[in-house]
Amino acid sequence: MTRNESLGSLHLEGFNTTQKGHWTLTNNGHSVVLQVGGGMSVSGGGLPGVYQTIQLHFHWGSPSTNGSEHTVDRHRYPMEMHIVNMKSIHPNLSAALNDPTGLAVLGFFIDVVYADNVHFGHITQKLSSVAYKGQTTSVKPFPLIGLLSERNMSQYYRYHGSLTTPPCSQVVVWTLYEVPIYISWSQLEQFASEIYSTEEGAEEVQPLNDNFRHIHPTFSRVVYASKDAKLLTGTAGHPLRSALSVLLFQITLLGSFICGL
Repeated sequence: MTRNESLGSLHLEGFNTTQKGHWTLTNNGHSVVLQVGGGMSVSGGGLPGVYQTIQLHFHWGSPSTNGSEHTVDRHRYPMEMHIVNMKSIHPNLSAALNDPTGLAVLGFFIDVVYADNVHFGHITQKLSSVAYKGQTTSVKPFPLIGLLSERNMSQYYRYHGSLTTPPCSQVVVWTLYEVPIYISWSQLEQFASEIYSTEEGAEEVQPLNDNFRHIHPTFSRVVYASKDAKLLTGTAGHPLRSALSVLLFQITLLGSFICGL
């Protein structure tokens, strides 16, 4: 872990406002994905350009296991949220995948408390409408900043890596925030127990659990800490060390490869 004093807060354009139109929440069989449309972008904080926000999605475990994709000194959080942003100079995702810094993904650990997160409720109240693979529902836009730990947005880790699903293209500038988002146990339970990776009416219904990739070594990649990162102690009591694990290659879910974001 190397501290980089030049890594300050990112500029989140449009995250404080309510966008026009509607957003779409989809169960794609691998995750729950919120397509947010235009009007928001991410820049600064050492990012090589301006990135348009296109979607956010989630990774979680099961009712009895944690499910974040990154770990802090082998500690895995209950969930992780990824906000995916595409470099604005590219006309589409295919073009961005040919750029070694074509995507910027903001990663947020999610931990649990007893009180509901009212902002997270914009999503969890819609989960029953996308319980099965292929189901889609509309979501009324809301200020996305409400989902984030706004007071701690200058505390993060940075590395260059890949998509966490095949084709696992090495095109991602990762920003992993140090301070988790908090939701309630009941909100976590909705993801872990009420979402399925199979279509409605399938002969064998499969819960959508453990949709995170396995831990892989860093392969000599440097992980940078922002100038304000506190190197906090993980929930499991392990201090953050240079052994911060980042996930670089492939994920297998329910015996098959996941494709796409």
